[in-house]
Amino acid sequence: MGEMFSNLGLGFQVALTLKNIGLCFVGCLIGTLVGVLPGVGPVATIAILLPITLSLDPTGALIMLAGIYYGAQYGGSTTAILVNIPGEATAVVTAIDGHAMAKNGQAGLALGYAAVGSFIAGSIATLLIAALGEPMSNLGLLFGPAEYFSLMIMGLVLAVVLARGSLLKAVAMIAVGVLLSTVGTDIETGRERLTFDLEMLYDGLEFAVLAMGLFGFAEILKNLQNPEARDVVRAKIGRLLPNLREFLGNLPAMLRGAGLGSVLGILPGNGAILAPFASYALEKRLSKRPETFGRGASAGVAGPESANNAGAQTSFIPLLTLGLPPNAVMALMVGAMLIQGVIPGPQVIDRNPELFWGLIASMWVGNLMLLVINLPLIGLWVRLLRVPYRLLFPAIVLFCCIGIYSIGNAADMVYLTAIFGLVGYVLHKLDFEPAPLALGFVLGRLLEEKLRQALIISGGDPMVFLGTPLSASLLCIGLVALAVSMLPALRAGREEVFKD
Repeated sequence: MGEMFSNLGLGFQVALTLKNIGLCFVGCLIGTLVGVLPGVGPVATIAILLPITLSLDPTGALIMLAGIYYGAQYGGSTTAILVNIPGEATAVVTAIDGHAMAKNGQAGLALGYAAVGSFIAGSIATLLIAALGEPMSNLGLLFGPAEYFSLMIMGLVLAVVLARGSLLKAVAMIAVGVLLSTVGTDIETGRERLTFDLEMLYDGLEFAVLAMGLFGFAEILKNLQNPEARDVVRAKIGRLLPNLREFLGNLPAMLRGAGLGSVLGILPGNGAILAPFASYALEKRLSKRPETFGRGASAGVAGPESANNAGAQTSFIPLLTLGLPPNAVMALMVGAMLIQGVIPGPQVIDRNPELFWGLIASMWVGNLMLLVINLPLIGLWVRLLRVPYRLLFPAIVLFCCIGIYSIGNAADMVYLTAIFGLVGYVLHKLDFEPAPLALGFVLGRLLEEKLRQALIISGGDPMVFLGTPLSASLLCIGLVALAVSMLPALRAGREEVFKD
């Protein structure tokens, strides 16, 4: 326990520098903004901002990107409550009772529960990450190339199992992502692979190009196709903070939501999305007045919002300690780390303690910022919600093009991003989820590297991956998860849960 608080002390020393406080503030503000504006989202925003992180140090870059992620969770709830349009998938549940409260003249109170619940859950999740950090670091000593390979295979399989939509389509997207990661010049043999004699592909595909195309440009095309009517609540916002009796009445819901979100956020394959749904179902079951749910029950906002924020933060655990990104946003974070020369995984705590603990401490600072800066800005968010998307997208496109061009000062990068944007839009129309593709691309290079290292050490013997109990166990977990997910009853239930 003493060592944990000592590590957190180091983290706060890093996070509370003027520069990192500023980057955390910028991240939280941008995150809230993209969460408030439906159709932008943290995935597209982080993809757009990846080029900017090249000019920052690794710790500062990750602090800002993390702020965007959990800031968007809060911003999404603002849109869900005031407009009944969830700015984020995780805010779908919040819209049910949050918008009902807004129509009943309690919009401010719903927003207050969302903010307070998010802060409490974020604080609990921060302590949980800090507590698990050291054990995970010790686990890293057991990992060799074969164990790393097995771990990444297990992560990809779990991502497929928990991804939304068709199982076969998720597998196909993972495979395409891994295949795209092999584009470029082979480091060992010097031979070109899948370059088609195009000079811009000799060094491989840039992750920022792939991410901005699949998520940024494709998102713009989707939003232009589906213009939305925004019915912003006209009633008074009302008081923002609950009184002591109201707060204590909903505190158990916040704590239960934080617990559920903390556990589900660790699951690969976007388990954090399940957290608010699970919390809502639990609160309705435990409530003495379940009939009020759907009509403005405050527990239907406080619980899911707490679960939402806790899940967003604990999804950093598998990313930082095992190198496994559990969702699309975390895949982008891996891309940002690799761009900065930081390899996520079990040894990141020992090799980059300032980065690891600084990022964790910044999460608590960021949650406090969200509480302080967002409640007074509710009026500004309401006005922004009335801005039509047709006025926003030209600026977004221009910003994307400038960012991509700045990576290599080459127009080819912009053209390639546009191609991936069209590909992303086609994937959406065909109901393919691009997130597994990004996950496969990010892990593909590391997967190939560890595969080669393990086979070189073993003299080409493939049984090396079953040679240690840890490696064999990881492969068995992945195999069992895949086999179980293919059972007809579970497949039907899975597609129902993740159905749009």
